[in-house]
Amino acid sequence: MKGRIVVLMLLALSLAFGCTKRQEVAAEGKPAPDFTLKDLSGNPVQLSSLKGKVVLVNFWATWCPPCREEIPSMARMTQAMQGKPFQLLAISVDEGGKKAVVDFFQKSGNVLPALLDTDGAVSRLYGTTGVPETFVVNPKGVVVKKVVGAMDWSDPQVLAALDQLAKEK
Repeated sequence: MKGRIVVLMLLALSLAFGCTKRQEVAAEGKPAPDFTLKDLSGNPVQLSSLKGKVVLVNFWATWCPPCREEIPSMARMTQAMQGKPFQLLAISVDEGGKKAVVDFFQKSGNVLPALLDTDGAVSRLYGTTGVPETFVVNPKGVVVKKVVGAMDWSDPQVLAALDQLAKEK
């Protein structure tokens, strides 16, 4: 009798979990999951409001050495892409929130359009496994590239690829 109850409970649990819809994470070729986060001024920024632009969704942290290495190239990339349909969203996963990010930018001399994901909800939504991780979203809102780890975003070939992507409608 006890065995049957255990089996019935396990069956009920598997049915319950099997019927729940699993949240899809960001993947190349799929629409980028929408989110809204606050910037350092407290203004909400919603990804879907940026359709028509190439968007780099970059997850980073102030304590991450590879993130700190790539930030200057991201600042140069942002400068090079100025005036084009392009937006960088540098999503900080620092638990220290705004203070940690502002202090870091003041010390490093680099400033990026940073958003705050202190509870990690958007990081989970995107299925990140660490930092830095970057998702390149085309003007239609589809993830076209996922980059795990740091890279030189100001490399002329990277800038040319972003520029070409920005011309797509």
